[in-house]
Amino acid sequence: MKKDTVFIHSLYIFLLISGSAYGIGEKTLVLGGESGWKAAEYRQGVAEVTFIRPHPVLTISTAGSGAAGYSAAAGVSGNFNAMSDPAFDLSISFDEKTAGGFKDSAGNYSVAVSPDIEAVDRRFARAGNGAALFSSANVTVLAGSGAAAGPLVIEPVSRGALFAAGNHIRDFTVEFWLYPLNLENGEQILSWISTKTVNGKYSAQKIVCATSKNRLQWTFSNFFAPADGSNFNIIITGDSHVVPKAWSHHLLRFDATTGMIEYLVDGHSEAIVYAAKSGREGGEVYTPAAGSGGVFIIGERFMGLIDELKIHNVCAGRSSFQKYTPSGGRMETNAVDLGNVNTSVLRIDVSGGRKSVKGKKIDNEFRENGRFRFSDDSEMQFFIRAGDHPYRLNEKKWIVFTPGTDIIDDIRGRYVQIAVDFYPSSDGETSPYLDELRVVFLPDEAPLPPGNLTAVAIDGAVLLKWKQSPDRKAEGYLVYYSSVRDELFGEGALSGPSPIDVGKNVSFFVDGLNNGTLYYFRVAAYDFSEEAEPNVGEFSREVTARPLKGLMP
Repeated sequence: MKKDTVFIHSLYIFLLISGSAYGIGEKTLVLGGESGWKAAEYRQGVAEVTFIRPHPVLTISTAGSGAAGYSAAAGVSGNFNAMSDPAFDLSISFDEKTAGGFKDSAGNYSVAVSPDIEAVDRRFARAGNGAALFSSANVTVLAGSGAAAGPLVIEPVSRGALFAAGNHIRDFTVEFWLYPLNLENGEQILSWISTKTVNGKYSAQKIVCATSKNRLQWTFSNFFAPADGSNFNIIITGDSHVVPKAWSHHLLRFDATTGMIEYLVDGHSEAIVYAAKSGREGGEVYTPAAGSGGVFIIGERFMGLIDELKIHNVCAGRSSFQKYTPSGGRMETNAVDLGNVNTSVLRIDVSGGRKSVKGKKIDNEFRENGRFRFSDDSEMQFFIRAGDHPYRLNEKKWIVFTPGTDIIDDIRGRYVQIAVDFYPSSDGETSPYLDELRVVFLPDEAPLPPGNLTAVAIDGAVLLKWKQSPDRKAEGYLVYYSSVRDELFGEGALSGPSPIDVGKNVSFFVDGLNNGTLYYFRVAAYDFSEEAEPNVGEFSREVTARPLKGLMP
């Protein structure tokens, strides 16, 4: 007997060291990478992209699709209203996968797209998931279609549209992102063409934004209306050169109170004129009135990309011209099951990096573990929490950890949740990306089963005996019984339904059984998790006994 006990303890020590038979030892669970990011259940300001690494990575969502990309910053002539979703008169993100799907998300305008216009994906877009590509017959650009140029036509279809026929327009803002290929003179980025009627006379009403000497020039013909119906034209030209093969943001806004028209490039004021009789601030202001039959034409004789075209019904503050929102983003995984209660999380290995594009130069910095903070101040911060109940993880505090280093805090539980905060670079042009998370953990294996289980039948009961589990951490034993083979959860005994918690006892009378019925028995050892939940181990071998009337112990 003594030799048997020594052998069992020796075997247990061997298994503890080797981890072969009972899976004892470090294990790793992978999130992301080739496994994908289905576990990234909560995403705020975070997008999944496929062009940075061979498999999807998580990165900050690009700005420009909604109020998150805007602020109410002061312009040179005072404070202006914040841009927000309710202020959108026209909003075309070009995020649809096909050019035929381009639409005004505000619902005020119809969008007709020439078959010569193409949709490009987020690899070439400035913001969101796509942009519109305008190309000419002899040029291969990004998507490589070689198609002839053709415009995109936008027409008011709602009386609520700012540019619906007859509407008296007060404050407004027009903005878009532009990526020209060559920027030749006369390329028309945007134009508004309608017919204006004054005292029975018809005249053309136009807004034209076109290229001139490597700048954008805005021309307003009969758009701002003097009371006497006379013609009134305004020209406003940017001061800075627009650089080919680079994104730039263009915003023009009108303040009906002062008559100010301001043109900004990349958030910087380029020029100011006044739609006023005096030609300066003060005096009578000429406010616009939309003509009839009007349409916007986008990209006529233009080669390049246009993204995030918007019109607002306010004289708005500067649009955020950063590529990534300053607030960054956050990802939280769901409750990831590690398989055993009271499992200890040892460390989290992480791979990721940052990708920046400046002109034709692409810088992809990839690293594993350590502080994910880069030279341009973009960074990621990591958090973890764990517990034995997935629905109670919200009661746990988030613990900050450094990837690749041992977690100092005692993080234990069957379920683990990881969060990552993403922060863009100081100039808003670069985002870090998360490639893969590898959770390294040590399962809290349930105790080994007791040995030498025996069953002795007596009148109306069965006496069970066993040897204690070789695991010192065993806190007690559960007795399972049933009158049906392979069904462990029997009922009817005076001792209670199966399983019966017998504590640390190594023998037990199962009383109140039916004489003449064959019963099946197993015993399992258990310990407790940090949340006082039993961690039940494997079953002992099965034994049988049939109580009979008159049998004595």
